[in-house]
Amino acid sequence: MKWKLPPKIKIYEALGCIADGRMTVEGNTAKIYSSSGNKFYTVTYDPEQNAIMANDNGSYWRGYLGYPAIAFLMQSGVILFDPAFAEALKGIHWKNVNTKFKNDFDKTAEYVHSLLELKNVSLEDFLSEVDRIFDQIEKLNLSLLGQKILPPSGE
Repeated sequence: MKWKLPPKIKIYEALGCIADGRMTVEGNTAKIYSSSGNKFYTVTYDPEQNAIMANDNGSYWRGYLGYPAIAFLMQSGVILFDPAFAEALKGIHWKNVNTKFKNDFDKTAEYVHSLLELKNVSLEDFLSEVDRIFDQIEKLNLSLLGQKILPPSGE
């Protein structure tokens, strides 16, 4: 079984996660702390099987590759990214932003774009980078590693 492609906003969240240093990696596993810091997700990757598992809400409930898995793949060098764009997304409390916009990812993206513009980040360059990362995710065509794992509870 293959992972569905994520909404592109999950790439934004993964970049922010890396900039915030919310990941502890040990080999092919990682703990990814939420932007609120109140819970963590577990990611396990098997490059030989081209398979990954993460227990975030998007992965479990929607079947798409969620931001913790994307962040792990970026941090591990499987997906290449420009660290300058990660740094531009540092400090965003994604749970609060997603709640504010009632999980409307288009509205969340618009809000984040406005933050990037305030930081003088080229929106055109940023969106090109997101598309480049998305293409890498698509080409990986990752499978699920084992059974889905229930996400942690909490905020």
